[in-house]
Amino acid sequence: MSTVIFTLRRDPDDDHAAVVLPLVRRTRDPHEGLWALPGGWLDSAESLDAAASRTLAETTAIAPSYLEQLYAFGAVDRSPTRVVSIVYWALVRPDQIPSEDIENVSWFDAAKLPRLAFDHNEIVDYALWRLRNKVGYSRIAHGLLADEFTLAELREVYESILGKRLDPANFRRQVENSGTLIPTERFRTGSHRPARLYRYNQDVELADRGPLVVRL
Repeated sequence: MSTVIFTLRRDPDDDHAAVVLPLVRRTRDPHEGLWALPGGWLDSAESLDAAASRTLAETTAIAPSYLEQLYAFGAVDRSPTRVVSIVYWALVRPDQIPSEDIENVSWFDAAKLPRLAFDHNEIVDYALWRLRNKVGYSRIAHGLLADEFTLAELREVYESILGKRLDPANFRRQVENSGTLIPTERFRTGSHRPARLYRYNQDVELADRGPLVVRL
């Protein structure tokens, strides 16, 4: 099993947030020395979701705010021996990332990855595609936000995921008419005019999983 873990990290040079993910340096063949997605083996007594959560905690010490099965990758030539991987993708809020360094784990800009082990570049590309599609019809962006946020912070998440700037007035109109946001009576103050804080309507699912129920 492998997991693609996305979060946002602000670039100190231009103050824009980018989608980043953690990778683990392989310490044995095949592909010793290359970076790879965190993962591990499935225990015979655990569910797929439980195994994905466990392997994430063991390799990166991360507990994601959102976790979903992505795809099964099983090309014949993806590994020296025949290996089928059930891949998950996860979202982590920036404040959920452990402050201490984890051995053999580093964070990379999802748009500027080196050559990864196996078919992991292809897997990351597919996970990014899924994220960009899902942000358009669900409140999946909340997986990268604090419980309360400004509309500017929400727009920044969308811009980082989609890789383009959005018109602030149009964005405000669309999200306020979506029925997923609830305005609070609190404001964030700073160098600019106070900005109202919003929260998501918890009665609306983070993302539609269909009839399947996640049981960890």
